[in-house]
Amino acid sequence: MTDLVPREVLHACYTRVSPSIEVENPQLVAWSHSVAELLDLDSKEFERPDFPVIFSGALPLVRAMPYAQCYGGHQFGMWAGQLGDGRAISLGEVLNSKSERWELQLKGAGKTPYSRFADGLAVLRSSIREFLCSEAMHSLGIPTTRALCLVTTGNYVARDMFYDGNPKDEPGAIVCRVAQSFLRFGSYQIHASRGKEDLDIVRTLADYTIHHHFPHLENISKSDSLSFITGEGDDSVVDLTSNKYAAWVVGVAERTASLVARWQGVGFTHGVLNTDNMSVLGLTIDYGPFGFLDAFDPSYTPNTTDLPGRRYCFANQPDIGLWNIAQFTTTLSAAKLINDKEANYAMERYGTKFMDEYQAIMTRKLGLQKYNKQLISELLKNMSVDKVDYTNFFRLLSNIKADPTIPEDELLIPLKAVLLDIGKERKDAWTSWVQSYIQELSANDISDEERKISMNSVNPKYILRNYLCQSAIDAAEQGDFEEVHRLLKVMESPYDDQPGMEKYARLPPAWAYRPGVGMLSCSS
Repeated sequence: MTDLVPREVLHACYTRVSPSIEVENPQLVAWSHSVAELLDLDSKEFERPDFPVIFSGALPLVRAMPYAQCYGGHQFGMWAGQLGDGRAISLGEVLNSKSERWELQLKGAGKTPYSRFADGLAVLRSSIREFLCSEAMHSLGIPTTRALCLVTTGNYVARDMFYDGNPKDEPGAIVCRVAQSFLRFGSYQIHASRGKEDLDIVRTLADYTIHHHFPHLENISKSDSLSFITGEGDDSVVDLTSNKYAAWVVGVAERTASLVARWQGVGFTHGVLNTDNMSVLGLTIDYGPFGFLDAFDPSYTPNTTDLPGRRYCFANQPDIGLWNIAQFTTTLSAAKLINDKEANYAMERYGTKFMDEYQAIMTRKLGLQKYNKQLISELLKNMSVDKVDYTNFFRLLSNIKADPTIPEDELLIPLKAVLLDIGKERKDAWTSWVQSYIQELSANDISDEERKISMNSVNPKYILRNYLCQSAIDAAEQGDFEEVHRLLKVMESPYDDQPGMEKYARLPPAWAYRPGVGMLSCSS
């Protein structure tokens, strides 16, 4: 289908549409070895002269049936109606040798019926960020969409980065994103929002999703013991074996809770947690404005659009995840797939799963045997007061010895690289905390060396800090992609000490706080 006129697409989950991008000598910038392996792609394929032409969207992929997905969503808490893939075009799905289904999608390959007033293109700046962060998150062990490759188009795209009426031409680029599915909460919401005649589409899409991505739910039996008491009386039992949709929504809620807990663990802030950016597979999806915490600040947001209310700031992510689950259950309820009790149970499970996962993660980060709420709360409060670097602090924490006889004036030595410019009062607060921490550690039957190894396996040394991205972008915009390659390599092993790469673990330099570094709008 070649009709790219922006329009409301009714009674359909997607629109057949081919990439319309025009390129001028496209170049392959970088590619992910591990994603290539997922797709059974031989490394020699990336040497083909037509590879950048195909993965820029300028040359059709043989037997591909490209399409753009129709979805809606709540943006900043308000229903926005139809949104859809405005600059993403899926080439199709491939089955690998393990019979795993992977969808390939080009981001920035031209207009679709969902582009509204936009051009459907992407710039090198945001494409580098998406490519690197997709792979960095995977290496951190966080569920995410992946990125196969990054290609420059050879053309320029006009962008008003600061929304100040001064657009400038930036190099165009395309990322090939890879996921088992790009279905989002909004994929179901859009059809439920259109009333009775489209409710059957919600059911059809739910059936499709369960069949391909949650197949174990099609054959659950009473022996699976998926019945839960939610109160008193006979009507208080939720039996997930009698309704696969209820079992599915609980699964989605738990995956989402687990994902957000993992974000909190590494200090990742998504920046735009609209319901159209929430994957039903519990993946991190749509890397627009995002950021990892440097100085610990619970109210941090990487999104300029979010600055007034900070709806999507770091500290709010768990509650926003629940709010989004509530919108998803409302959609399934409207389609008569689940009842109120099942919807409420899904939200309850979100809360329970999040707390279980988050407490387990924070316990491991501190090298404790059991969760200590007071110790962790006091730590986060201290970190917030002194704007302590989140990643480096937890990495250094493993150097503290479980020895209650250490002299008081030596307790903070292992942390001196992150406890900068603090006066006597704050030193006393930190000393008191470290004493409590050592007391807790000394009750454990584990050696300092074992604990250090365990803590370093969950506290990364390297994260994709915004200033590192910016350095790679600055060089790439001048035609030098070496820093992109280096960052990709470093972020493949974030928990390992990498000799010679220590500079990538440093605190951000002063220039990292200038406007435009790490603060992005939703449409970058």
